[in-house]
Amino acid sequence: MQVQQHLLPSPSPGTRRELVSLHYGRPGHGPKVYIQASLHADELPGMLTAWHLRQRLDALDAAGRIQGEIVLVPMANPIGLSQWWLQSHLGRFESLSGENFNRHYPAFIETAAQKAEPELGADAAHNVAVLRRVLRSEIESSPASTELQALRKTLMLLACDADVVLDLHCDAQALMHLYTETPCWPECEPLAAYLGSAVTLLAMDSGDQPFDEACSQPWWKWKHHFGDRFPIPQACLSVTVELRGQQDVHHDLAGKDARAILDFLTFRGVIDGPVTPAPAPVGDSRPLAGCMPIQTPVPGVLTFLREVGETVKDGDVLAHVIDPITATVTELKSPVDGLLFARDTLRLVTAGAKVAKVAGREALRTGKLLGAR
Repeated sequence: MQVQQHLLPSPSPGTRRELVSLHYGRPGHGPKVYIQASLHADELPGMLTAWHLRQRLDALDAAGRIQGEIVLVPMANPIGLSQWWLQSHLGRFESLSGENFNRHYPAFIETAAQKAEPELGADAAHNVAVLRRVLRSEIESSPASTELQALRKTLMLLACDADVVLDLHCDAQALMHLYTETPCWPECEPLAAYLGSAVTLLAMDSGDQPFDEACSQPWWKWKHHFGDRFPIPQACLSVTVELRGQQDVHHDLAGKDARAILDFLTFRGVIDGPVTPAPAPVGDSRPLAGCMPIQTPVPGVLTFLREVGETVKDGDVLAHVIDPITATVTELKSPVDGLLFARDTLRLVTAGAKVAKVAGREALRTGKLLGAR
């Protein structure tokens, strides 16, 4: 295993942060897998899962069982890790810009297509290699004048040529679930089974360029761009893995999730060894456009009547919001039949707050879909 340190530009005098990546196997001698944890720095289950992965990857690497390259970034957001306010960790948004750490990743799809086109031909594997090389060159030459831009650029350079990208996150209080782009679902389905995902939410370009889509999206867009002229496969399976809720930081869960990820990589041929058959799927795939955020129109004390994991019907009351002064009770109802798979942990809510998510089966929303992520 090799440790690489990536220095980020200093945001103010006397300060300097770095990103650390761990590299296993041999680059260029098989498929590449990229795994990062806690891009939202206050989502900690991924960090513990990365620790368990590291223990196992150390042994696998020493035994020569890694057939290619695995890059592990156990703490993907050194900026967010340092953001504290009165004993509260604020790791989702950068305090300087207010930007979400999991948005606005650089996209060079059109420019890379133009520069790569003269080298493309009838061989799909050759085309993948050319497009990856050109894309990496575009990312390397892109400006990064702020610490946040440099972090995004560094993460993209580590991941842009990977066959599999796993971005480990969590929700507030939730079941295990996944997000991926629709063209990735056939390759993602075994991962969902190994992890025991309750639901996988699918979209084509959900908006604002989150990290996972920045990795997988070029391939289906290049396929559309070139049409029948050149064969372009979906060469990157990129998945956001939501490791349940923020409080689910337990060795038993993290160990189980690490084993499931390694079982999947063995299934993919990245790790040499006997393949553990994927268990029967726990959940299914549904459109992200059918994932309905439950929003409160009023402020007050929030109390849930339904638990995470319950199947609910359109019109079912999921929660009450109570005004202690007027004694008014406002019912929050499900707008669809679906799975109540996530809810907030705050119990004093402001008007307009999104407090839960129900995954329906029909695509009902349009436009940017990231409000439900």
